[in-house]
Amino acid sequence: MEGRIIFRSTNREAPLVGFKEALLKGQAPDYGLYMPLEIPVLTKDEIDSFREIEYPQIAYTVIGRFLEDEIAPSILKKMTQEAYNFEVPVQKIRKDFYLLWLTKGPTASFKDFAARLMARIMHLFAKQDNKKLTVLVATSGDTGGAIANAFHKLENIKVVVLFPECEVTERQRKQMTTLGDNIFPVAINGKFDDCQAIVKRAFNDKELESLGLTSANSINFGRLLPQIVYYFYAFSRLNAEDVVFCVPSGNFGNLMGGVFAMKMGLPVKRFIVAVNENDEFPRFLETGIYRPVVPSRVCSSNAMNVGHPSNLARLFDLYGGWLTDERDANGKVIKSGLVKIKPDMVSLKRDFCAYSITEKEVDETIIRFYRNYGILIEPHGAVGVSASESFNSDAIIVSLETADPAKFPEKIKALLNINPDVPPSIAGLDDAVENFVRMENNYNEFKRFVTEL
Repeated sequence: MEGRIIFRSTNREAPLVGFKEALLKGQAPDYGLYMPLEIPVLTKDEIDSFREIEYPQIAYTVIGRFLEDEIAPSILKKMTQEAYNFEVPVQKIRKDFYLLWLTKGPTASFKDFAARLMARIMHLFAKQDNKKLTVLVATSGDTGGAIANAFHKLENIKVVVLFPECEVTERQRKQMTTLGDNIFPVAINGKFDDCQAIVKRAFNDKELESLGLTSANSINFGRLLPQIVYYFYAFSRLNAEDVVFCVPSGNFGNLMGGVFAMKMGLPVKRFIVAVNENDEFPRFLETGIYRPVVPSRVCSSNAMNVGHPSNLARLFDLYGGWLTDERDANGKVIKSGLVKIKPDMVSLKRDFCAYSITEKEVDETIIRFYRNYGILIEPHGAVGVSASESFNSDAIIVSLETADPAKFPEKIKALLNINPDVPPSIAGLDDAVENFVRMENNYNEFKRFVTEL
């Protein structure tokens, strides 16, 4: 593995691996998340040169720093050109405030940025090794549809998507349940955190090793890697020396993409961590005490209904801490969010501030933003906009809009009495035929299902 970037587990009890193994394992065998031992750094000149090139070329440069000796440059360049064949608008709203629209991909969600490249890389590795893979995905909203779309009909790969049946919108559900072929959606009678717990437990179940299990959730570093890119891209479209990013956050994978960009040299002044009523992180920054929200609170920004974000383990790790879960001998979580080593709180508070936005504030922001600017945003984007407005600074702020409003037609209709335009990417979903399995929140029942696929 000489010359390659090496990965270790946040739980510090698993062997070191290269990128390929980290990608295909998804989660380390000690239940930790893979982290690079070193993060490549771009020079100021390299970052400035991004102003002259387009998104696929920026992606090739940034991602290539992690994949040297893993994927041939010509193949990676082709992958980024194919994956990023859609617009990435950076829209100026008012002086010093911009929206980064990550909604123009095939499933109208920011998850397309990770899913499309991740699917291509996994498929390449599976073909090279003549290996069959089963991709497990837990979703609280948009991840499932994006992963299902990106992996649909890829040979030697099955995708099993778990989602909380009562907490996704109809259009989000149909993006997962109408494809068929190698896509197997499972509606769990529970919360996103329950879906995520089943997935994590399955990875370390030795009786399932023959299935070639891997993850497409943001517990997999391969999901985070493509998300680093749009932070560099957004900065390249601004006339600025530095920038504040406001990131609507659920499982904190989107935020970690930005944090890795900062560690690679992007001049980020600060991150605004925008969460809904699942406020475990703002409370942690304020008190220094970490307590997961159990059960997670149901909000209209459903992709953010996460009471114990997996990627906090990575954030703690980067700032000298250690966050893990206590498990029994079978891998079942006994206690979530065990802080073994507290991170450097001074540095965390320097680099991050966090706001919890209520449902009432979300509704008011959607209405106000549309009346003031004629621009329609959805609940996740509204969480970001509201948090940005709470941040007292004269810095340039870029807030991420992560899903198309057409995915939340009931909410938009109720607030504004209009029907959002449906983008071509999700047109026709309303009449599509669904096929999915309903299941209780029971690991053994899920284990039987995935074994019999």
